[in-house]
Amino acid sequence: MDQLESFNKYYYLLIEGNNKFNLTAITEVKDVAIKHFIDSLTCLTFIDLANNSTIMDIGTGAGFPGIPLKIMRPDLKITLLDSLGKRVNFLNETADILGLENIKAIHGRAEDFGREPQFREKYDYAISRAVAKLSVLTEYCLPFVKPGGYFISQKGPEIDNEVKEAGKAIEILGGRLEVINSLNLPGMGDGRSIIIIKKIKQISKDFPRKAGVPGKKPIL
Repeated sequence: MDQLESFNKYYYLLIEGNNKFNLTAITEVKDVAIKHFIDSLTCLTFIDLANNSTIMDIGTGAGFPGIPLKIMRPDLKITLLDSLGKRVNFLNETADILGLENIKAIHGRAEDFGREPQFREKYDYAISRAVAKLSVLTEYCLPFVKPGGYFISQKGPEIDNEVKEAGKAIEILGGRLEVINSLNLPGMGDGRSIIIIKKIKQISKDFPRKAGVPGKKPIL
């Protein structure tokens, strides 16, 4: 199926799944198209993802931004990570129905998978959309990124204090803040920020810390 057909089918699968798994509070067609689908794709405006790049989508929820990215860029190899098993089942079923290849959803915590040799520093990009404060999210995401790769954080408009607060975590976890891009979603004016952090060195074996610790005791 073509891209438009895939997005249309994804919408109906999302609404159907929402009745079972409480996937999203946003359900109107236009709102889903802009606030989920287009919002997920905003990172493509600011970073040129190389062909066949590997991507880890942390805290993907209903598949954002990973599934829209896969629909737009079939060449990407995407792993969707979520802590709720029912959502993971929904995501894998959705990928099958949409005929998407080289995308899989896995069930677990970022802190645990970030220590696994199969996943640790194996990805060109880690992407996350409004999952946690940047100081916490950095510890979730940078362990997955290869040195030379990037962590892309998709956030709302007011992020100055959050970025400042995350400075120490970014440095300790082997990253360097590259750029912060701002935009407004079409037709709604909702502000968004795309924070791009480059992984400049291997991460210490001390990170990520045990599950639950980053959220309770962020690196500040």
